[in-house]
Amino acid sequence: MAFVEVRNLTRRYEAAVRALNDVTFDVERGEWIAIMGPSGSGKSTLLNILGCLDAPTTGVVRVDGQDLARLGPRERARYRAERVGFVFQQYHLVPYLTAVENVMLAQYFHSLADEQEASDALTRVGLGDRLRSLPSELSGGEQQRVCVARALINQPSLILADEPTGNLDEMNEAIVISLFTELHRAGHTMVLVTHDPEIGRMAERRIELHHGHLSEVSVFPKVEVELIDNLLKGVWHAQEDTGAREFESERFAAFVENRATFLLMAAEELVRLGDGRLTFTPLGEQRASRVIRRHRLAERLFCETFGIDPDIVDDHACRVEHTLSPEVVEKLCVFLKHPRTCPHGSPIPAGACCPPR
Repeated sequence: MAFVEVRNLTRRYEAAVRALNDVTFDVERGEWIAIMGPSGSGKSTLLNILGCLDAPTTGVVRVDGQDLARLGPRERARYRAERVGFVFQQYHLVPYLTAVENVMLAQYFHSLADEQEASDALTRVGLGDRLRSLPSELSGGEQQRVCVARALINQPSLILADEPTGNLDEMNEAIVISLFTELHRAGHTMVLVTHDPEIGRMAERRIELHHGHLSEVSVFPKVEVELIDNLLKGVWHAQEDTGAREFESERFAAFVENRATFLLMAAEELVRLGDGRLTFTPLGEQRASRVIRRHRLAERLFCETFGIDPDIVDDHACRVEHTLSPEVVEKLCVFLKHPRTCPHGSPIPAGACCPPR
């Protein structure tokens, strides 16, 4: 039995208006699902039904074997308090309560408020120094992190997020996405509504809705090492071409096309994103150096050993470089007598096997 089962779900608000029409899908325990589609397609309605904020007109919705349509008002309130963590685009914080009090309020509806637990939850999302701040004293990104802490405080089995990065700038978007990535790795089941295809790509699976109909279910492979290595390579090339150590991220084509992956790279501390700027971290620069070294040694091998034309050698190197282990790369460098440049004259970073330069 799937953790979330949706069968022939229909939600009508008027006789001629169907927000959802005969929708069927499953969500496995620990899975991260992105619900996507244009405005008015039924995304938020679906999320509200999963969270017992709305009820289906017809059809069945079960969460962990529990049929939500059979719950009475008190049981629905208990379900929301005990089983579900909500993260909304509009935050919904009580304006006259501090950050820690807003988190404790969620505890109160569940059982007993515990200030230390609430403080620990805020510290987990990087707000340990803002416990006594009112929502008006917090930035949008900080308010959203309070929402994440509030969603987690009762250890819910299901996390529902409705456009959680919609109002955030680039830096806070990276922080919130990194928090969701950590939650997924910790085994939480997550259903996230987003209009952003890059954010949707972070999920394991995407459910597309159009005019209330389920139109597509796409399975996304996890972000591969190869993609991250290629993006690190792109940042390295940009540094070489411009002589600059950092760039305006929105003017860097690779960032615009792969923003969600760069957010994940920021969470892994491979790059820094902030104030609209993109730069390597020391860890990211070290990894990029290894990637560039591997690629350019492969280029030298194809030119010198196999006589491949330098104009096309880059394509050949791209096809094989990810199969080369660090040990093979070092042996390749020794075989090629520690070359300092690739066939195009660009420098090859030195490795442990290279004599001092």
